[in-house]
Amino acid sequence: MARTSDGLSARGLVSVVSASILVACQAVTVAIAAGWALGGLFHLGDVGEYGLMGLFGLLALYVSALYVRKAIQAETNAHY
Repeated sequence: MARTSDGLSARGLVSVVSASILVACQAVTVAIAAGWALGGLFHLGDVGEYGLMGLFGLLALYVSALYVRKAIQAETNAHY
């Protein structure tokens, strides 16, 4: 199977992209829901809720980026 310049095969690329989309969607959804729930629980108002949603959303995007890096590293080292 053909490999890209960084050693990632087409099969590995599809695996990384599809898993990364799934993980990122779930992480961002949970982050927004957590911000909404905690904001409502502590009666922070709209601004507090949006602030927590944004903070948790940025954290979720950071964790998703780390996941993508590790997934690429794992697929590059995989031997099918």
